[in-house]
Amino acid sequence: MGMSVTISAATDEDVEQILKLQYLCYQSEAALYGDYGIEPLTQTLDDLRAELARGCVLVARLGEEVVGSVRGRVEDDGTAVIGKLIVHPRMQRHGLGRRLLSAVEERLARERSARRYRLSTGHRSEGNIRLYRRLGYTPVATEQVSSRLSMVTLEKAPQSSPAGGDVSRTYAASA
Repeated sequence: MGMSVTISAATDEDVEQILKLQYLCYQSEAALYGDYGIEPLTQTLDDLRAELARGCVLVARLGEEVVGSVRGRVEDDGTAVIGKLIVHPRMQRHGLGRRLLSAVEERLARERSARRYRLSTGHRSEGNIRLYRRLGYTPVATEQVSSRLSMVTLEKAPQSSPAGGDVSRTYAASA
């Protein structure tokens, strides 16, 4: 039996751990596209603090360690834009990414009246695309960013969320 992983709102005290985890998690994406100048690898602590102040940032903790995170914000038209879903490599493939995504969807719907969800990932990020499709997201657009990278945008409506029902503010899972 393992420790319990909890998901809750991030605080300013989590910013350094989130940024370090983000740097670790995006190494494989950078390698996949041959571009180590991608925004998640160049983001500063101040940039992340600004995101924390204006959006919804959740963290997954295993004890005191941040082992996952996700961010979201709701635009004026009610579209929740979700990004930077990260899970520590040793914690991947145990459902934590799914739990983080469901938690941010639920929170954005409940607290910020999200009417639909949108996220993007690179065209070669097949694992990400599979996860998002399993969770009800449908590709709606592809934008060529460079000769090596196209971004695939996926969307879904809140009612197609597999989480369903009432979800509490703190989530737990075994790891």
